[in-house]
Amino acid sequence: MKKIILVCLFPILAMSCGNLDQIVKAGGDILNSGMLSQADAAAGIKQALEFGVLNGTKTLGARDGFLKNAAYQILMPKEVRNVEAKIRNNPIANALAGAYLDKVKVAMNRGAEKAMVQAKPIFVNAIRSMSISDAVSIVTGRDGGATDFLRRATTAQLTQKFTPIIGNSLKSVNIEQPWNKVSSAYNMIAGKKVNTNLTSYVTERAMEGLFAKIREEEHSIRANPVARTTDLLKRVFAFSGK
Repeated sequence: MKKIILVCLFPILAMSCGNLDQIVKAGGDILNSGMLSQADAAAGIKQALEFGVLNGTKTLGARDGFLKNAAYQILMPKEVRNVEAKIRNNPIANALAGAYLDKVKVAMNRGAEKAMVQAKPIFVNAIRSMSISDAVSIVTGRDGGATDFLRRATTAQLTQKFTPIIGNSLKSVNIEQPWNKVSSAYNMIAGKKVNTNLTSYVTERAMEGLFAKIREEEHSIRANPVARTTDLLKRVFAFSGK
């Protein structure tokens, strides 16, 4: 069994070690220490990702998880944000749209917060379906590799689930009227037209925020021994040196 594990890990080690001596030494350390097997690697990264998903979705899904979190808050579309101060400082434009800027902003962030509940089962399914080879590559790979795997595996499903929730949140404040006011004020100030699809825009920003939060959780487990809350996590990430 140990020989099988070494053969399977050899290509990964070869990519990360500088010369043959290092490869042999690293392979010997794995076998002699008994710290890591393929099963350990798979179970460890799955456990780490489930912790990250739980913490990430819980934090961002709480009330004000997006709205009052400076790192994740969803701002107005860039086109409008670039002239937002001008809108507020222009008496005519501010009268037209000032009261609606905050209304749009709150609705966008509330929609993102509500969508988080849909993320967890999608992530958990992707994590539990992860192959052993994917898990070993993530454990021995670079920081952020686990998050990148989840991004590839879940983006399509997240988009499908998030879109109607965010759309309903925007509709709940009759977003068409305030957004038309804001975009009209923008067009007056900027002299050009903005037709941003707010539902798509907020869906994309919500997913970006979620993956950023999960990457933060992944980094914490790799870099901070205190964040490794189980014996398995301690064994796996102590071996990986990540």
